[in-house]
Amino acid sequence: MVSWLCSKCGYTLEADTPPEECPSCKSDCSFVDNSCYTPDCEGKPNDPQIKGED
Repeated sequence: MVSWLCSKCGYTLEADTPPEECPSCKSDCSFVDNSCYTPDCEGKPNDPQIKGED
């Protein structure tokens, strides 16, 4: 399972794929994969604010 973060309200949920509509804010939002926040997770961090070493 992947942990998904709503780009609008910050709601997180675990699912294989992100939903079409956020269960919390009921908006058509984009979801960000926030499963891994370590720079060496699969080579790159999923959060653009975390700087990994290339």
